Amino acid sequence: MPIRPLSFRELLDEPFALLQADIRVTASCAGPLTLAGAAVVAAVIGLVSHLTDGSDAGTALAALYATLAVAWLIRATLRGVTVTTGLARTRGFPIGAWEALRQTGERLGPLLLTQLSFTAVGLAVLAPSLLFLPLGFLGIVWFLLAYPFCWFGLAWLRARHLVAAPVLFAEQATARAALARAGSLTGTLRMQRTGVWICRQLVYTVLTVPLLGLALFVGDISGTHRWPFLVLLTGTGLLLAAGTEIVESSARVVGYLDLRCRREGMDIRIPAASRGHR
Repeated sequence: MPIRPLSFRELLDEPFALLQADIRVTASCAGPLTLAGAAVVAAVIGLVSHLTDGSDAGTALAALYATLAVAWLIRATLRGVTVTTGLARTRGFPIGAWEALRQTGERLGPLLLTQLSFTAVGLAVLAPSLLFLPLGFLGIVWFLLAYPFCWFGLAWLRARHLVAAPVLFAEQATARAALARAGSLTGTLRMQRTGVWICRQLVYTVLTVPLLGLALFVGDISGTHRWPFLVLLTGTGLLLAAGTEIVESSARVVGYLDLRCRREGMDIRIPAASRGHR
């Protein structure tokens, strides 16, 4: 990818170009993580179903919460792997899967803390809008009216710290220092980063709908047995979480390099002084 200030369109396009260069590395990590996560979710669902004597409500809640928890861990791990491979690629020294996992493990604590901050922001912004749903039809109407504003607020708040993960690995900063550094790099470009983030989410939505439709179609033709359907649905959810995180983390690397170029002239090359001159 070019190391220079990027246009709005390039901020959307370049993450896909960056991840293509190391797609084998990220896929070799995402595949086993997704399979292991699906197995953990199935085990949790089975345990809860056994303890609740097959309760539909208990099984559904177990499937939901287990999938969310495992997806959160998968996303955190893939964020570290994708960011480290992306930074190494831009430096001209690509790394493999084991080295990416090793670097992620070394910075796992600060990485999880920054991930928690993003999750806390998401819950604080989006959760209140869900309180309208139990109010019936009027609650659904209020939810649909409030949700776009909540989504824009979420994008605005997260835009300030989108490049925190690359700062963690590129500058070996602590979680708090990485969040502060990300905020200072973003500065007055916060609205632009908000727009880029929203556009990326729309792209994810376009890509997600066909995959979910395919999962529901397979569920229809394979029957309505609860266990196969739950495994198919939770596995699809974990696959979507892994795929979107890889793209999102590549975008964070691209955004970090773009901000470094804009704020600090990272793309400026100062030629070495000629011999005999000072």
